[in-house]
Formats: sequence, C-alpha cells, structure tokens
Amino acid sequence: MSRIMTIYAGLLIVILALIVVHAPLQVFFGSLAPDYALYIKAWKEILMLVALPLGLLLVTRAGRWDELVRDRLVWLVSAYALLHVLALLQWQGLEASLAGLVIDLRYVLYFALVYILIVLAPQYRRVLLRIAVIGAGVVVGFGLLQLALPRDFLAVLGYSDSTIRPYNTIDRNDDFIRYQSTLRGPNPYGAYVASVAVIALAWLTARGRDWRVMVLGAGAVVATYFSHARSAFVALAFGVMLILTYRYGRRIKPWLWVSLASLAIVGAGGLFLLRDSYLVSNVLLHEDPVGGSPVSSNDEHWRSLTEGTAAVLQDPLGDGVGSSGSASILSGQTNIIENQYLMIAHEVGWLGLVLFASIFVIVLWRLWQRRADPWALGVFVAGIGLALIGIILPVWADDTVSIVWWGLAGILLAGDNHGTRPRNQKTTRTT
Repeated sequence: MSRIMTIYAGLLIVILALIVVHAPLQVFFGSLAPDYALYIKAWKEILMLVALPLGLLLVTRAGRWDELVRDRLVWLVSAYALLHVLALLQWQGLEASLAGLVIDLRYVLYFALVYILIVLAPQYRRVLLRIAVIGAGVVVGFGLLQLALPRDFLAVLGYSDSTIRPYNTIDRNDDFIRYQSTLRGPNPYGAYVASVAVIALAWLTARGRDWRVMVLGAGAVVATYFSHARSAFVALAFGVMLILTYRYGRRIKPWLWVSLASLAIVGAGGLFLLRDSYLVSNVLLHEDPVGGSPVSSNDEHWRSLTEGTAAVLQDPLGDGVGSSGSASILSGQTNIIENQYLMIAHEVGWLGLVLFASIFVIVLWRLWQRRADPWALGVFVAGIGLALIGIILPVWADDTVSIVWWGLAGILLAGDNHGTRPRNQKTTRTT
C-alpha cells in the first residue's frame, strides 16, 4: 500500500475517532491557547482540506475517474458545492461566509472522502466501523457517568457561558438537568444517542443477542431520555417502530395491530389528560406550569419557523452562505433558523434545497438497497430520524452528528462487494 494511501486513511480515521470528543478537547486546549482557538476549532476541516488533494491523486493513480463520473450522486454533490461557492457572491463578511461554507459542506466533503477511501481500499471499512462503535461507547458511557457527577463537572475543562455551557436545564428548572456528554449540547447529544440506539436495534434484530450491543443500545436509550430532547424521543420511537415493522411486520396478526393502535391512542389520551402534571409539562412539553423561563422554547421554535418560512418565500435565490445559523452571528446580523431545510434554502435558495434533498434521498435509497447489512439498515433508519429532527432543529449543523452519520453512509455505500445486498436481489442501475 502506498504511503499516500496510508496518510489519507490516517487523516480520515483521526477525524472519525476524535469527532465524538472534540468539543471538550477544543474547549480545554482553546482555554490554554486562546490565540489559536479558531485553528483548534477548525482542526477537522483542516485535516479534510489536506486529505482532499490526496484523495484526488489516489483516484487518478487508480484510474477510477470513469467510475465516479458515471455516478449521478457525484454530480449532485459537485453541483451543491459549486452552488455554495457561487452564493459567496452575496458576501456576508469573511468570517461569516467562511464559517457558513464550512458548516454547510464539511459533512458532504467527509462523505466523499470516506467513499473514495473504501472504494480504493475496502479493508478500511471494518476499521472505521469499529472506531464508530468505540466512539459511540465513549459518548454513551460518559453521558451515563454524568448522572453521578456534579452537574457543572465540565467546568474544570473550561466550559462556561462563553464557550459551551457545562450543563443545561429544561425551562430553567434545576430539577431537570439536560445532559450532553462530550457533544456541544443536549439536542445534538439526543440526536446522536437516539441514532446509536436505532443502529444497535437493527444489529440485534438481524444478528441475535450480543451482550455488548445490548448494553450499548440500552445505555443509548437511557441517554436519550436524559438529554430531554423531544425531537430525539420522536426519532427514537419512529426508528424502533420502523425496524420492528420491517423485521416482524409480516408475523404480526391483524388483531395485534389493532391492539397496538388502541394502546397508542390510549397513551396519547393519557398524556393529554396529564399535560398539566409536573413531569409531562416539563419533560415532554417543556412548559413549566409554576415558573421557568419567561420565553417558552415552543414559542421560539414557532417564531423561528414562521420567520424562516417568510424569508425563504420572499427570496427564492437565498441570502448567501453565512446568512443564517451560528455563522450569521459573526456578521453581526444574527439569524437563527431552527429548521435544517429552511436554513439551507435561506442560504442557497430553493435550488440548493432541491439539490440537498436529492443527495439525501439517493443516499437513503442506496442504504435501503443494502438493508441486508444491519449497519446499512440502522444508518438508513437513523437517517430518517435525523431528517425528522431537522424539521425543528438544524441537525446537520452539529459537526459530530453530521460527520458521523454521513461518514457511516460513505463507508457503507462504497462498492457492492461487501455482502450487503439482500438475497435474490437483482443488481440495479446506479440511481
């Protein structure tokens, strides 16, 4: 194996290994060297930029350009990246524009880089998947450990209101701490661990009992609850339902479906009747009936959705990269849109949203075609859950969630020689 391939693979392995713990490392080293905080924060993007020319060189040496050029997904990804470059003409300032470009494209770039690696060197597939499992164990394990640690434990690493809060609460109620493990906040943490739980379930229903996967999955479910991220609750519940229906749907008798539907209705009615109870009002509704924050998070979500929709309808071409999300803070014109799809459309217009949706749908479809592999089924269902979360949160803006999911997708989609197609499935033309 060439030295270039070894370096290239090493860069991508380092990104996947450290992305799950980079938030505390970034805060800690940033507090030690504040003059270099920006470079410390951008470590993964710097490694990707180093890996990009190496990957292109490796493809050229292997003579695999014809194969990539025939793939319409490559064209869509390239068009999406080009559109972002053109959107820079609506300049938001150097810092905001660059930050927006990084946030919007880093996970797509990592997807492409990992895809190239596995196509050229499929032996790295198992290595990367194993690293992803270890990373999930670290996140879930530390998240559960936080239940026993002082709530402000992360302050010893430099966490604060000016970096990342050491802990969050529901509606400023200290009775309900929202844990975040090694991620940037409870919402991305909830999205991540809900995805881990779904992938673990896909593995268990396909391969049988494995106590390590069972422990990881059970821990991820507990971690999802203590993130108190309602969107993660929905993603987890929907993911479990999809996997169980896929695996066992044909075995379930009609009367059992009716019973399950009846239980769901009764449960929904019970929650409605208990909507003013202390637990339901805080954990599920995020509405403290006896006090709390003067501004409801539900009202903030609704305001963001309505204002974001109005802005997108008013300007179908978009307002430029860096005009929304955390990048917009750097321009002095903060515009937080709590919807992944409106955020994309706000920056690169309706065309950008169509391109992203096309890329995402094709990736999901190809994962579904490989559903005989429990990894592919789990990542497929987790992707649908994350898509649901994107309705009320810019889920792909979080680097850990986006890089891990898109990285796994790139690993699983690279090549058809891993025994991942369902039995008796005919080979189909590339989507």
